[in-house]
Amino acid sequence: MANNKGLGRGIEALFADNDVDEGQEEVLDLTINKLSPNPFQPRTHFDTKALKDLTLSIKKSGVFQPIIVRKTAGKNDAYEILAGERRFRASRMADKKTIPAIVRDASDEQMMEIAVLENLQREDLNPIEEAEAYNTLMTKLEITQAEVSKRLGKSRPYIANYLRLLGLPTEVKDMLTKNQLSMGQARTLLSVKNKQDLITLAKRAYGETLTVRQLEKAIEELSSTPKKKKKPRRSTKQSPFLRAYEDELQDKFGTNVNISSSRAKKGSGKLEINYTSDDDLNRILQILDINLD
Repeated sequence: MANNKGLGRGIEALFADNDVDEGQEEVLDLTINKLSPNPFQPRTHFDTKALKDLTLSIKKSGVFQPIIVRKTAGKNDAYEILAGERRFRASRMADKKTIPAIVRDASDEQMMEIAVLENLQREDLNPIEEAEAYNTLMTKLEITQAEVSKRLGKSRPYIANYLRLLGLPTEVKDMLTKNQLSMGQARTLLSVKNKQDLITLAKRAYGETLTVRQLEKAIEELSSTPKKKKKPRRSTKQSPFLRAYEDELQDKFGTNVNISSSRAKKGSGKLEINYTSDDDLNRILQILDINLD
């Protein structure tokens, strides 16, 4: 598979320790209804038109490149797809009864990396799917952003910027999924602390087709709009050290983090980690290694 997105490791590299001799591998015709998708598949949307085009091609010429599968644990005649789910889906739509496949041994960790790699190498993965793919690697494999960065050949800030998208309100994440917002617009919106303001600005960006620069200006205007003053609960000044810690934590958790100093007692304060849903809370708890089961 062509590595067209600059990933550090190709799919074949994940089998380097298994002494795989591709020339000796046997291509089998497996029954399609005995196959199931990779359980770690991060992709939730498959382009309908592209899938129909592939279906027509398979109806006419068949499947040229075998998919890769592993045996399902505890079931001799069942298999899980490591790579090639689009070919599997299109073959099923083409009413094919079998599909050419290569059977390999693979651990859950390899299955997960393969699913992420295969999808990240495609150009049509939306930003939320990409962010969830990185988060899956971190939470399921219990690795850090730095390790994800090294494995995939991406910079740490690049990974962090995508993970922060998971802290956006669900409504805004849906807009990203539907390509109603760009990655640049979404990153700009992350600076908006008020959830309702953020959603309103996201809808305005889409409805008025605002550029990133225009969206930045709209946020500045919103920030400068006088609001009803509330009794101050925290210091209005923040040390550069606290701001640095705040930025570091935001990168780590992929969501907005606020650190404030107390006026009443020196050396005390408050640390707030925002979450937008139960799933988002569970994601943060996993990063903190907190298990409530």
